[in-house]
Amino acid sequence: MAKKPKAEENPANENPALNMRILAQYVRDMSFENILAQKGTSGDTTPEVSVQVNLDARKRAVENQYEVIIKTDIKSTTKEKGEPMFLLELEYAGLFHIENIPEDQLHPFLMIECPRQLFPYLRRIVGDVTRDGGFPPLNLETIDFLGMYRAEIQRRISEKASEKAN
Repeated sequence: MAKKPKAEENPANENPALNMRILAQYVRDMSFENILAQKGTSGDTTPEVSVQVNLDARKRAVENQYEVIIKTDIKSTTKEKGEPMFLLELEYAGLFHIENIPEDQLHPFLMIECPRQLFPYLRRIVGDVTRDGGFPPLNLETIDFLGMYRAEIQRRISEKASEKAN
């Protein structure tokens, strides 16, 4: 008598494995302004750096392909007087091919895992541009994309609650 395979032993019954590939990474847009050099002053001052990060993801025309963009605005001012030193605006993007992910998990995956894959390259570009612009290289600290995602979900929930209250 032939033994029937158990469901967990039969690969046909398993969900297909997630398949994610980075097809390309690129700078979509970048602007660096060395405001100190434009004013003709030296950079012998203590900087205060402000970093803002936003994310965007969109489906592409090709099936299972998505573009994920990390939008970074970095402003450096003098700690003493608050005068601007430099401004760096950078949009860094990646094209991803993603298959076999449940629809309800796609958005978090695009907004958390994909930016995690891109971040080391964005960090390197920021360091190189600030160094090449005449400043010490700016080494961005690791960004908590999961925390950003959760904060955005909470913000949207609060926004909807306040709209219902009005």
